[in-house]
Amino acid sequence: MNASLKTADRGFLGRALELAELGRGRVSPNPLVGAVVVRNGSVIGEGYHAELGDLHAERAALADCESRGEDPTGATMYVTLEPCAHEGRQPPCVEAILEAGISRVVIASDDPSEKASGRGPGMLRDGEVKVEFAAGEEATAARLLNQPFRKHARTGLPLVTLKLAMSLDGQTETPGGDSPWISGSESQELVHRWRAESDAIAIGIGTVLADDPLLTARTPEARRQPLRVVFDRQARLPLDSQLLQTLDQSPVLVVISQNAEASRLAALRDAGAEAVVADGIDAALSDLGRRGITSMFLEGGRTLTAAFAEAGQIDESRIFVAPILLAGGKRLSSVDRGAADTLIATRFKEW
Repeated sequence: MNASLKTADRGFLGRALELAELGRGRVSPNPLVGAVVVRNGSVIGEGYHAELGDLHAERAALADCESRGEDPTGATMYVTLEPCAHEGRQPPCVEAILEAGISRVVIASDDPSEKASGRGPGMLRDGEVKVEFAAGEEATAARLLNQPFRKHARTGLPLVTLKLAMSLDGQTETPGGDSPWISGSESQELVHRWRAESDAIAIGIGTVLADDPLLTARTPEARRQPLRVVFDRQARLPLDSQLLQTLDQSPVLVVISQNAEASRLAALRDAGAEAVVADGIDAALSDLGRRGITSMFLEGGRTLTAAFAEAGQIDESRIFVAPILLAGGKRLSSVDRGAADTLIATRFKEW
């Protein structure tokens, strides 16, 4: 049942949400999950899903109880996502909870995936464990924590987040010969962190030809590099591009059309890129979803952005508005060189 929780319950769920965040960029395609074990108002164990393939949050929290010399029998577990009941990279968490003698489980959000979807809570209730689902602020926060996982579970498609940088007068490109950067250094650092949290980064061939980007996550926080995806209908990606020269850092997937020239396609594959034929945005996203891509960071170009928007496949937008004016192909002025970019973030739909 959904419950209106006491202040203490909300505090422990809040801590579980903080723990879950520590796995960001490390566990995809699995969800972010945190867990806290409490007895008589005191925390006796806590954990989170830290690395793909490692212990799930519930088992990590129970292991923490053991390391502290605490017995979880009769305790309450607070967890941000309903415990799993299926065998995956790790055994079912429901079994560990029942074996530990936990008497109450407070869950912040459901798991919409086909393998879960209520099975775990049902098994806990069958084992005479009291199960409560949170409502309100913590429940919303737990769902928003795992939007890529939730969308992929429900649709098979990755969550698409658009990133744009624009001037005060709405320009998204700098004059020829000028620096390609509209946003400032702090904004660029933030973008690298977002890249590190994403499964894939996508740009159009126009952006590649204009800027020859690297598209890696250059931040100490990066535990992995995202798949680099180029929408390139005619297979025009230059063989000497930075993308193809750095395949040892991250793979490159080129999305082409059926009428792409065979020799160009062969050259890309010989260079080490993977190519997929897709008829439109929806087909490309379906292919990426089947590969386990749950989140994609859309970085590139007016044409590609417009195509995604027309297909209705932009879930979130993060737009930097820089304090400069660019019009008529000229940099007119910097309104305040010391001013920071303004970030406008919009979520179009909650999954």
